[in-house]
Amino acid sequence: MLRIFLAATTMALAGWAGTTGFVEAAPAPAPAVTPTPTLSPSPTPTPTCPPALPIAASVTAVTTTSVTLSYSIFFRPPCGYDPPMTVSLFASRADAQQWQSPVAQAVTGPERNGVVTIDQLTPDTEYWYRFSDAEGRRDPYWVAAVRTAALTACSATATIDSRWGTGFVATVTVRSTGTQTLDRWSVSWRWAGDERIQTVWRGVAETTGADVTVRNASYNGTLAPGGVTTFGLLVTTSAVPDGLTLTCNR
Repeated sequence: MLRIFLAATTMALAGWAGTTGFVEAAPAPAPAVTPTPTLSPSPTPTPTCPPALPIAASVTAVTTTSVTLSYSIFFRPPCGYDPPMTVSLFASRADAQQWQSPVAQAVTGPERNGVVTIDQLTPDTEYWYRFSDAEGRRDPYWVAAVRTAALTACSATATIDSRWGTGFVATVTVRSTGTQTLDRWSVSWRWAGDERIQTVWRGVAETTGADVTVRNASYNGTLAPGGVTTFGLLVTTSAVPDGLTLTCNR
């Protein structure tokens, strides 16, 4: 009887515990977490630039110590440049190609089409020039050469000694104007009409159409500073000119 009572009691306690909630329930599963996708930034579009040079330039004037350039900026960034631009001069093409050791620089004005002068240069010297902008961007395309003018080594003036209906005789005076002794000289001019040289003395004449050059003879090419020599012309023409505009060079 005792065993039967204990078994019944055990079963009754188990049933009572189930009805009163003292048995722990299994934990509910955690909700699934969906990962948030990472968005990549949109690529920056690459601009399409016209197949043309962004800047161009040409030489408009030279002196013994300066060079003047005319320039045009065709495109704005990113395909071109905004002024002002810096013009750099180099002593050789190799230096210019490598942007190495510029010997002179000048900055343009704010115009997209304008002129710029670089001065304090050496006479009769070749330079190579390139452009860069205010942001330091170097133009990779435009590189060109320019030469300063040579120092004037001599001067020449003409005097018409006599004239008649079909010709004239003139004397040309050549003077050394430099600081060094000349070892040769040449005088050039262009006829305005139908003038033709018949005879030259104390010089050697070369003519190409209306262009004339008279070079020194073998005995009068050397002139010390301030030294003077002359040559003469016998010319035929239908109209005697009032004078001649001459250029003298070493």
